[in-house]
Amino acid sequence: MAGLHDPLPLPCGQVLPNRTMKSALSEGLGTAAHAPDDRLATLFRRWGTGGYGLIVTGNVMIDREQLGEPGNVVIEDDRDLAALTRWAKAAEDGGSPVWMQLNHPGRQANPLAGRQRPVAPSAIAAGVPGLPAPRALTASEITGLIDRFATAARIAEAAGFDGVQIHGAHGYLVSQFLSPLANRRTDEWGGDPQRRSRFLIEVVRAVRAAVRPGFAVAVKLNSADFQRGGFTEDESRAVIERLAAESLDLIEISGGSYESPAMMGRARDRASSTLAREAYFLEYAETVRRVASTVPLAVTGGFRSRTAMSAAVESGATDVVGLGRPTTVQPGAARDLLDGATKVLRPPSISLGLRGKLATNATLRALDGALDLQWHTDQLHRLGAGLDPDPARSPWFTAVTMLRRNGFDAFRARRGSARPDRKATKFRIERAANRYLVNPLFTGLDRIGIRSTFATELETTGRKSGRPRRVPVAVLLDDEGGWIICQHGMRSGWGNNVAADPRVRVRQDGRWRTATAQLRPDDDVVARARAFAPHPLLAPLTAVGFAALQTDPVSVRITFTDR
Repeated sequence: MAGLHDPLPLPCGQVLPNRTMKSALSEGLGTAAHAPDDRLATLFRRWGTGGYGLIVTGNVMIDREQLGEPGNVVIEDDRDLAALTRWAKAAEDGGSPVWMQLNHPGRQANPLAGRQRPVAPSAIAAGVPGLPAPRALTASEITGLIDRFATAARIAEAAGFDGVQIHGAHGYLVSQFLSPLANRRTDEWGGDPQRRSRFLIEVVRAVRAAVRPGFAVAVKLNSADFQRGGFTEDESRAVIERLAAESLDLIEISGGSYESPAMMGRARDRASSTLAREAYFLEYAETVRRVASTVPLAVTGGFRSRTAMSAAVESGATDVVGLGRPTTVQPGAARDLLDGATKVLRPPSISLGLRGKLATNATLRALDGALDLQWHTDQLHRLGAGLDPDPARSPWFTAVTMLRRNGFDAFRARRGSARPDRKATKFRIERAANRYLVNPLFTGLDRIGIRSTFATELETTGRKSGRPRRVPVAVLLDDEGGWIICQHGMRSGWGNNVAADPRVRVRQDGRWRTATAQLRPDDDVVARARAFAPHPLLAPLTAVGFAALQTDPVSVRITFTDR
């Protein structure tokens, strides 16, 4: 009977020194050119001394035009081989093998991190606020992506990594091919479960053919995507049965996507047996033990106590225990558990603390999940800077960081490129933030009947054309009129229209009302913004958002004239 301390021989010949694994966490520590930053070496050197039997990097992208988030490392060729080598060596110096996770975001590509339209098996948008509809991949593009995975694996091996893990979970491209919700193709890449699994199988085969026999090849796979009509446990078991014949060294079991984030413990329903055993996907892993044959299994998600981890390994339900978010605040978690210094990992629970209808709204659930991920990413950035984690960090500070990192940092000029027009860049930042964060948030609130801020239309007179110009705005109404925040100030077209002609019309309850509008630069716009918050807990985020988005807002007072 194996225990948590015991080594694990892999089919390729590698031996993991124990049964703990630092699972993949997206670090966001690539340079502007998507090479590994020196902070990655600092971070992984810290993890390398943490006692893990295996360390897996965060998702390294295979196409610099399609990124999951700003700061992704990308491998398309060997241009960054020296930096990749330093990265691999930093972790291995502590005695832990390190594998690189390879990924393509597909339709989950971050629109603020890239310039190209996302691609996917089919032109079907993800149910995540702000993500645009992708275009469907052509057959030749699909085979090209398979080659890209193989190229990235070959370069990872040359850089000194001990293996690669193909990310086939959490709603990224590989899992999109597996899902009947995302893959509506009727050619050789879709149409039934076997053809939907072909992309993953071909990627595995291409990667294995590109590396030496002693180099590890692994897959991270969803037990299910926890969406009605999506990838099911039965389909997942069938995929594992096919993978068992493909010379794999490890299959890591996870689940969910950013539409239904079960991997973060946010699935709608969790059985009492799951709560008792901690791991979210352990019971599923037991059901695939036979079909996985000789391929070792890892389970990630939910493990917190040494007792539960040891029981999972000793029962044979899993060969490896994966630890993710706890390692951001306790980088030596494996060593502490194995040495007995720690019996239970207690990472903080990160949430905006929404209640009632707010807590059940899909848009706000997605925002809450993104905040959780970003909070832990902030901890990784502290570790990469040589600092200790900050478990007491406020989620509200992280909310600002999230806006900054996914907003104007994504548009920062690349070294060697022509200097962009700062005003144009700034406006693109503001527009993107409105489109992909602010507008979806308020749409979701409106749908569940929270209307302390009213989404409506404002009609002004074009100062050049003399014609009516209508724009969507949020108005906080009162008996005499209301308040609007002109987010772009005097750089806004409608703000300048009001300055030239104060006569306006506002749509209220389906009818147009006449009013006059007055720009009020003397008003405390931050305090005014707090009044616009649809929930008291959101007020700080609303107020600091202007600074994070680099806007120059002005309060506008409207007074009805048709009373």
